[in-house]
Amino acid sequence: MSAIPIFIISDSIGETARTVIAAVNAQFPASVTLKIQRFPFITDQKTLTPILQDAHQEQAIIVSTLVNHTLQETVTQFCQVKHLTLIDLLSPLTTAISERSQTASLETPGSLRKLDEHYFHRISAMEFAVRYDDGQDPRGLLEADIVLLGVSRTSKTPLSMYLANQNYRVANLPLIPNVPLPKELFKVPAHKIIGLTMPLSTLLKIRQERLATLGLPQTTNYSNMTTVGDELAYANQIFEQLNATTINVADRSIEETASLIQTLI
Repeated sequence: MSAIPIFIISDSIGETARTVIAAVNAQFPASVTLKIQRFPFITDQKTLTPILQDAHQEQAIIVSTLVNHTLQETVTQFCQVKHLTLIDLLSPLTTAISERSQTASLETPGSLRKLDEHYFHRISAMEFAVRYDDGQDPRGLLEADIVLLGVSRTSKTPLSMYLANQNYRVANLPLIPNVPLPKELFKVPAHKIIGLTMPLSTLLKIRQERLATLGLPQTTNYSNMTTVGDELAYANQIFEQLNATTINVADRSIEETASLIQTLI
Protein backbone atom coordinates (compact mmCIF):
# COMPACT_ATOMS: atom_id res chain seq x y z
CA MET A 1 0.00 0.00 0.00
CA SER A 2 1.41 3.41 -0.95
CA ALA A 3 1.65 6.14 1.65
CA ILE A 4 -1.54 8.13 2.21
CA PRO A 5 -0.90 11.84 1.52
CA ILE A 6 -2.04 14.22 4.24
CA PHE A 7 -1.79 18.00 4.02
CA ILE A 8 -1.80 19.95 7.29
CA ILE A 9 -2.90 23.53 6.66
CA SER A 10 -2.60 25.92 9.58
CA ASP A 11 -2.26 29.61 10.29
CA SER A 12 0.01 28.69 13.21
CA ILE A 13 2.61 25.89 13.24
CA GLY A 14 0.18 23.01 12.74
CA GLU A 15 1.17 21.21 15.92
CA THR A 16 -2.45 20.54 16.94
CA ALA A 17 -3.12 18.69 13.70
CA ARG A 18 0.17 16.82 13.88
CA THR A 19 -0.65 15.57 17.39
CA VAL A 20 -4.13 14.39 16.38
CA ILE A 21 -2.78 12.62 13.29
CA ALA A 22 -0.11 10.87 15.37
CA ALA A 23 -2.75 9.68 17.84
CA VAL A 24 -4.93 8.30 15.05
CA ASN A 25 -2.01 6.75 13.17
CA ALA A 26 -1.01 4.85 16.30
CA GLN A 27 -4.25 2.85 15.97
CA PHE A 28 -3.18 1.33 12.65
CA PRO A 29 -0.63 -1.38 11.84
CA ALA A 30 2.78 -0.45 10.46
CA SER A 31 1.63 -1.39 6.96
CA VAL A 32 -0.50 1.79 6.91
CA THR A 33 1.88 4.66 6.20
CA LEU A 34 1.24 8.37 5.92
CA LYS A 35 2.96 11.00 3.84
CA ILE A 36 2.43 14.13 5.94
CA GLN A 37 3.17 17.58 4.60
CA ARG A 38 2.77 20.55 6.91
CA PHE A 39 1.95 24.05 5.63
CA PRO A 40 2.22 26.49 8.57
CA PHE A 41 1.49 30.20 8.86
CA ILE A 42 -1.06 30.31 6.04
CA THR A 43 -2.71 33.71 6.42
CA ASP A 44 -3.77 34.75 2.92
CA GLN A 45 -5.53 33.40 -0.16
CA LYS A 46 -2.47 33.84 -2.37
CA THR A 47 -0.45 31.38 -0.28
CA LEU A 48 -3.38 29.03 0.25
CA THR A 49 -4.42 28.52 -3.38
CA PRO A 50 -1.34 26.63 -4.72
CA ILE A 51 -1.37 24.40 -1.64
CA LEU A 52 -4.96 23.38 -2.37
CA GLN A 53 -4.06 22.73 -6.00
CA ASP A 54 -1.18 20.47 -4.93
CA ALA A 55 -3.52 18.66 -2.53
CA HIS A 56 -5.92 18.02 -5.41
CA GLN A 57 -3.14 16.71 -7.60
CA GLU A 58 -2.01 14.28 -4.89
CA GLN A 59 -5.58 13.45 -3.81
CA ALA A 60 -4.52 14.27 -0.27
CA ILE A 61 -6.55 14.27 2.90
CA ILE A 62 -6.59 17.85 4.17
CA VAL A 63 -6.41 18.46 7.91
CA SER A 64 -7.10 22.09 8.70
CA THR A 65 -6.58 24.19 11.83
CA LEU A 66 -7.35 27.58 10.32
CA VAL A 67 -9.03 30.05 12.68
CA ASN A 68 -9.77 32.58 9.95
CA HIS A 69 -13.33 31.91 8.79
CA THR A 70 -12.76 33.22 5.26
CA LEU A 71 -9.71 31.04 4.66
CA GLN A 72 -11.43 28.00 6.14
CA GLU A 73 -14.45 28.57 3.92
CA THR A 74 -12.12 28.62 0.91
CA VAL A 75 -10.69 25.27 1.92
CA THR A 76 -14.16 23.82 2.55
CA GLN A 77 -15.54 24.91 -0.81
CA PHE A 78 -12.46 23.70 -2.67
CA CYS A 79 -12.71 20.27 -1.08
CA GLN A 80 -16.40 20.02 -1.89
CA VAL A 81 -15.85 20.90 -5.55
CA LYS A 82 -12.80 18.64 -5.94
CA HIS A 83 -14.23 15.82 -3.80
CA LEU A 84 -11.31 15.88 -1.37
CA THR A 85 -11.54 14.64 2.21
CA LEU A 86 -11.38 17.53 4.68
CA ILE A 87 -10.93 17.24 8.43
CA ASP A 88 -11.63 20.65 9.96
CA LEU A 89 -10.42 20.35 13.54
CA LEU A 90 -11.41 23.78 14.85
CA SER A 91 -14.54 25.11 13.15
CA PRO A 92 -17.19 22.76 14.64
CA LEU A 93 -16.13 23.44 18.24
CA THR A 94 -15.51 27.13 17.58
CA THR A 95 -19.02 27.47 16.12
CA ALA A 96 -20.59 25.57 19.01
CA ILE A 97 -18.90 27.75 21.65
CA SER A 98 -19.67 30.90 19.70
CA GLU A 99 -23.36 30.02 19.46
CA ARG A 100 -23.62 28.99 23.12
CA SER A 101 -21.77 32.07 24.38
CA GLN A 102 -23.23 34.40 21.76
CA THR A 103 -19.70 35.70 21.32
CA ALA A 104 -17.73 35.84 18.08
CA SER A 105 -14.36 34.11 17.86
CA LEU A 106 -11.35 36.44 17.80
CA GLU A 107 -9.88 34.49 14.85
CA THR A 108 -6.36 35.30 16.04
CA PRO A 109 -3.76 32.91 14.53
CA GLY A 110 -1.36 31.27 16.95
CA SER A 111 -3.19 32.42 20.09
CA LEU A 112 -2.41 29.16 21.80
CA ARG A 113 1.32 29.78 21.48
CA LYS A 114 1.62 33.39 22.46
CA LEU A 115 4.68 34.24 24.52
CA ASP A 116 2.80 34.32 27.80
CA GLU A 117 3.91 33.43 31.30
CA HIS A 118 3.02 29.76 30.77
CA TYR A 119 5.28 29.64 27.71
CA PHE A 120 8.28 31.02 29.58
CA HIS A 121 7.72 28.59 32.44
CA ARG A 122 7.76 25.73 29.97
CA ILE A 123 10.99 26.92 28.36
CA SER A 124 12.55 27.27 31.82
CA ALA A 125 11.44 23.72 32.69
CA MET A 126 12.98 22.34 29.50
CA GLU A 127 16.25 24.14 30.20
CA PHE A 128 16.16 22.68 33.71
CA ALA A 129 15.68 19.15 32.32
CA VAL A 130 18.67 19.55 30.02
CA ARG A 131 20.89 21.01 32.74
CA TYR A 132 20.11 18.24 35.21
CA ASP A 133 19.87 15.33 32.80
CA ASP A 134 21.68 12.09 33.62
CA GLY A 135 22.92 13.27 37.01
CA GLN A 136 25.10 16.03 35.55
CA ASP A 137 24.63 18.24 38.61
CA PRO A 138 23.13 16.69 41.77
CA ARG A 139 22.13 20.11 43.08
CA GLY A 140 19.21 19.99 40.68
CA LEU A 141 17.71 17.08 42.62
CA LEU A 142 16.71 19.46 45.42
CA GLU A 143 15.11 21.97 43.05
CA ALA A 144 13.19 19.47 40.92
CA ASP A 145 9.45 18.86 40.95
CA ILE A 146 10.11 15.29 39.86
CA VAL A 147 13.21 13.11 40.22
CA LEU A 148 13.45 10.12 37.88
CA LEU A 149 15.69 7.19 38.80
CA GLY A 150 16.53 4.10 36.80
CA VAL A 151 19.18 2.02 35.12
CA SER A 152 20.31 2.78 31.57
CA ARG A 153 17.61 2.59 28.82
CA THR A 154 14.58 3.03 31.06
CA SER A 155 13.51 6.22 29.24
CA LYS A 156 14.69 8.71 31.86
CA THR A 157 15.74 11.43 29.42
CA PRO A 158 12.74 11.24 27.03
CA LEU A 159 10.40 11.29 30.02
CA SER A 160 12.24 14.27 31.51
CA MET A 161 11.84 16.27 28.32
CA TYR A 162 8.19 15.30 27.88
CA LEU A 163 7.34 16.26 31.46
CA ALA A 164 9.31 19.49 31.08
CA ASN A 165 7.05 20.31 28.15
CA GLN A 166 4.19 19.99 30.66
CA ASN A 167 5.89 22.62 32.89
CA TYR A 168 7.52 20.25 35.38
CA ARG A 169 11.12 20.73 36.48
CA VAL A 170 12.61 17.26 36.16
CA ALA A 171 16.01 15.90 37.14
CA ASN A 172 17.04 12.34 36.40
CA LEU A 173 19.79 10.16 37.76
CA PRO A 174 21.17 6.85 36.44
CA LEU A 175 21.52 4.05 38.98
CA ILE A 176 24.81 2.23 38.55
CA PRO A 177 26.06 -0.40 41.03
CA ASN A 178 29.25 0.62 42.85
CA VAL A 179 28.78 4.28 41.88
CA PRO A 180 28.00 6.33 45.00
CA LEU A 181 24.69 8.17 45.04
CA PRO A 182 24.79 11.93 45.64
CA LYS A 183 23.91 13.01 49.18
CA GLU A 184 21.29 15.38 47.75
CA LEU A 185 19.15 12.43 46.65
CA PHE A 186 18.46 11.42 50.26
CA LYS A 187 17.09 14.90 51.00
CA VAL A 188 14.43 14.73 48.26
CA PRO A 189 10.88 14.08 49.56
CA ALA A 190 9.80 10.53 48.68
CA HIS A 191 6.66 11.68 46.83
CA LYS A 192 8.85 13.44 44.24
CA ILE A 193 10.93 10.35 43.43
CA ILE A 194 9.85 8.00 40.64
CA GLY A 195 11.71 4.77 40.00
CA LEU A 196 11.61 3.47 36.43
CA THR A 197 12.03 -0.23 35.82
CA MET A 198 11.16 -3.06 33.43
CA PRO A 199 11.54 -6.86 33.21
CA LEU A 200 15.04 -8.20 32.64
CA SER A 201 14.13 -9.77 29.28
CA THR A 202 12.73 -6.49 27.96
CA LEU A 203 15.71 -4.45 29.09
CA LEU A 204 18.14 -6.96 27.58
CA LYS A 205 16.37 -6.75 24.22
CA ILE A 206 16.40 -2.94 24.26
CA ARG A 207 20.10 -2.81 25.10
CA GLN A 208 20.98 -5.41 22.47
CA GLU A 209 19.11 -3.40 19.85
CA ARG A 210 20.93 -0.28 20.99
CA LEU A 211 24.32 -1.97 20.58
CA ALA A 212 23.33 -3.25 17.14
CA THR A 213 22.30 0.26 16.09
CA LEU A 214 25.70 1.58 17.17
CA GLY A 215 27.50 -1.29 15.42
CA LEU A 216 28.96 -2.54 18.69
CA PRO A 217 29.45 -6.19 19.75
CA GLN A 218 26.80 -7.87 21.89
CA THR A 219 29.40 -9.44 24.20
CA THR A 220 29.62 -6.59 26.70
CA ASN A 221 28.43 -6.16 30.27
CA TYR A 222 25.90 -3.66 28.94
CA SER A 223 23.83 -6.55 27.56
CA ASN A 224 25.05 -9.38 29.78
CA MET A 225 22.12 -11.09 31.52
CA THR A 226 23.81 -11.45 34.89
CA THR A 227 25.15 -7.90 34.93
CA VAL A 228 21.86 -6.36 33.83
CA GLY A 229 20.00 -8.46 36.39
CA ASP A 230 22.32 -7.15 39.09
CA GLU A 231 21.63 -3.58 37.93
CA LEU A 232 17.88 -4.07 38.20
CA ALA A 233 18.20 -5.65 41.63
CA TYR A 234 20.35 -2.72 42.78
CA ALA A 235 17.81 -0.23 41.41
CA ASN A 236 14.95 -1.96 43.21
CA GLN A 237 16.96 -1.83 46.42
CA ILE A 238 17.43 1.93 46.04
CA PHE A 239 13.73 2.45 45.21
CA GLU A 240 12.78 0.64 48.42
CA GLN A 241 15.35 2.53 50.47
CA LEU A 242 14.02 5.88 49.23
CA ASN A 243 10.38 4.79 49.45
CA ALA A 244 10.05 5.78 45.79
CA THR A 245 7.03 5.07 43.62
CA THR A 246 8.04 2.48 41.03
CA ILE A 247 6.68 2.30 37.48
CA ASN A 248 7.19 -0.53 35.01
CA VAL A 249 7.73 1.34 31.73
CA ALA A 250 8.02 -1.76 29.51
CA ASP A 251 4.51 -1.66 28.04
CA ARG A 252 3.90 2.07 28.29
CA SER A 253 4.55 4.88 25.86
CA ILE A 254 6.34 8.01 27.07
CA GLU A 255 2.99 9.81 27.08
CA GLU A 256 1.31 7.10 29.16
CA THR A 257 4.11 6.99 31.72
CA ALA A 258 4.17 10.78 31.98
CA SER A 259 0.41 10.88 32.52
CA LEU A 260 0.70 8.29 35.28
CA ILE A 261 3.50 10.23 36.97
CA GLN A 262 1.41 13.39 36.94
CA THR A 263 -1.37 11.60 38.81
CA LEU A 264 1.10 10.28 41.40
CA ILE A 265 3.05 13.37 42.42
